Amino acid sequence: MKAVLYESFQQTPRIATVDDPAPEPHGVVLQVGATGVCRSDWHGWIGHDPDITLPHVPGHELAGTIVAVGREVTNWKVGDRVTVPFVGGCGTCPDCHAGDQQVCRSQFQPGFTHWGSFAEFVGLHRADLNLVALPEDMSFATAASLGCRFATSFRAVVDQGRVTGGQWVAVHGCGGVGLSAVMIAAALGAQVVAVDIDDAKLDLARSLGAVACINGAATDDVPAAIMAATGGGAHVSLDALGHPVTCANSILGLRRRGRHVQVGLLLADQARPPLPMDRVIGWELEILGSHGMQAHRYDAMLAMVRSGALDPARLVGREVSLEESIACLTGMDDFTGLGATVVTRF
Repeated sequence: MKAVLYESFQQTPRIATVDDPAPEPHGVVLQVGATGVCRSDWHGWIGHDPDITLPHVPGHELAGTIVAVGREVTNWKVGDRVTVPFVGGCGTCPDCHAGDQQVCRSQFQPGFTHWGSFAEFVGLHRADLNLVALPEDMSFATAASLGCRFATSFRAVVDQGRVTGGQWVAVHGCGGVGLSAVMIAAALGAQVVAVDIDDAKLDLARSLGAVACINGAATDDVPAAIMAATGGGAHVSLDALGHPVTCANSILGLRRRGRHVQVGLLLADQARPPLPMDRVIGWELEILGSHGMQAHRYDAMLAMVRSGALDPARLVGREVSLEESIACLTGMDDFTGLGATVVTRF
């Protein structure tokens, strides 16, 4: 099969012909219909993920059609259209038994723990536990954007943030995760403040439901601006970028007893940033992480999509070829793209 392959970190990947995957007894092989280009893939290519073994094929936001099924799989057949969370569970550990596959201690992640979806085919493990059936009318491009950015944001806003109508929600960073969070929070009836340094992204956030926008590059004190816009601070705030500055701003922009949800990855030398713990203690703030979403929670998200409350197709930006994905991947640190870039031509 044709795939994007890199043989060392930070070396420009190339298009290569590699062996087709074979299904594990408990797994399936998908013909990839679409795969998103995500900043997590960039982190992996840079060398920030210890699970990656070289040479490597990236890609974890994916959707496609099953073309091969392992002998132990009972719920899926060749021809099924599916997607998968970017974190898959083993099904046997205590966390999986509790329904928390997103923090499984033996988790797998396509594009990190094994070769991913920047390829014509991809192998997926533990299919009966982790695969999600796609609505027939959902395009692969839209479905690919669900697996990491949109599903992660859904869990961050709904399950971890516990957002309800009328609350103020601040979203720091208006990339794919942040824009998804804006749409989801607005659909729940929250009042959303979007923060970014790019006016075009803020305009898109406004079109997706943000009632106020703050350009961090043009604002001396972002937390103070959030306090003013919300009349005392956000009830829930998400760092959707993953940076020490946006993390601290998110916490400092909360009202008393507010909730900060860390969604964006902080890795390498930024993995353990200083936090304003005096504010956390004095105002009884909650600090929560959010790491993907379990397959069994997709029904709630897809129900909102079917109802028209959520339209993830609006978040798809450029559709590119597998060859074009290389430049998209290696250039992700410039933050210039609007919406999700999705590979749809293989």
